[in-house]
Amino acid sequence: MTSLFDPITLRGLTVRNRIWVPPLCQYSVTDRDGVPTPWHLAHLGSFAMGGAGLVIAEATAVVPDGRISPHDTGIWNDEQVEGWRPIIDFLHQQGAAAGIQLAHAGRKASVYPEWGTEGRGTIPVDSADLGGGWQTVSASDIPFPGYLPPRALDVAELPSLVAAFVAAARRSLSAGFDLIELHAAHGYLLHQFLSPLSNHRTDAYGGSLENRARLLLEIVAAVRAEIGDGVPLLVRFSATDYAENGWDAEQTAVVAGWARDAGADLFDISSGGLVSGVTIPLGPGYQVPFAAQVRASAEVAVSAVGLITEVAQAAAIVSSGQADAVMLGREMMRDPHFALRAAHELGVEVGYWPPQYLRARWR
Repeated sequence: MTSLFDPITLRGLTVRNRIWVPPLCQYSVTDRDGVPTPWHLAHLGSFAMGGAGLVIAEATAVVPDGRISPHDTGIWNDEQVEGWRPIIDFLHQQGAAAGIQLAHAGRKASVYPEWGTEGRGTIPVDSADLGGGWQTVSASDIPFPGYLPPRALDVAELPSLVAAFVAAARRSLSAGFDLIELHAAHGYLLHQFLSPLSNHRTDAYGGSLENRARLLLEIVAAVRAEIGDGVPLLVRFSATDYAENGWDAEQTAVVAGWARDAGADLFDISSGGLVSGVTIPLGPGYQVPFAAQVRASAEVAVSAVGLITEVAQAAAIVSSGQADAVMLGREMMRDPHFALRAAHELGVEVGYWPPQYLRARWR
């Protein structure tokens, strides 16, 4: 059986264990320039100090208009590259691998940040709040419920979008990131192309599953060509929209197989986010069956996420073969040292306690 503390190798990267930190949006770039801040160093660094194997930075926009909010991080210019470098250096000093999630929010962009302001929903273009918002874009001109309508992207604009992801991947490697994840989940732009609920296009990027997956697969192939053979490439999927006639686990598995053939290595399986008003059956590990289904059906490596909060639970997910790694978000925010605690509870000796913290080691 595979242990939580068995290393895993993806292409040229070996990660010290299977306890990973998913992207966690912080809405903390108050200067609105996309440059990460001391908060990001403390936030991400705490997980590396606590023993996580892989730490993935939050959804980071490949273009300014791809940000969820004006307070998001970015990777579209060299100033942002310089901002990321000391954070990545610290993660490496603590023994963790450093990943970044490249993202475009599409119709869910230009919204008020989750905290720090009183506004909700889309920031209007002409609003004085936060310097105003911007016109959003999507696969079609269908708005997310409660948000302003997006503009449907013209087919002639899509090559520049692919190029933006490629340039962001190049800058990510320049900053020192070890791993790239493409965000195709949670109702953001690539998910908007994948789901028939948000994609009503009649051109080569709409209609059939092959067409709806085309943009994602073009980005996967182009990013793989840019980053070379040694760097792992992940894709995050929402395995279901929880809505009739929407995106589902079967389509996810098919596209994961295509994405593997185009150059992706592992699939981070989440769910939901495309539409509101749906019933999500929340409970411990509620998304794990989706990860297991995609892993078995597509014969690909996956990570599982979603209300994984207990050491024994995390260990069982990996040892049973439901997933190759677990991602803990909110539990890691509550306990950044979850991995060190897990090693103690499972009786595993690990050599990556920070020496400054050895006096606090469980005996």
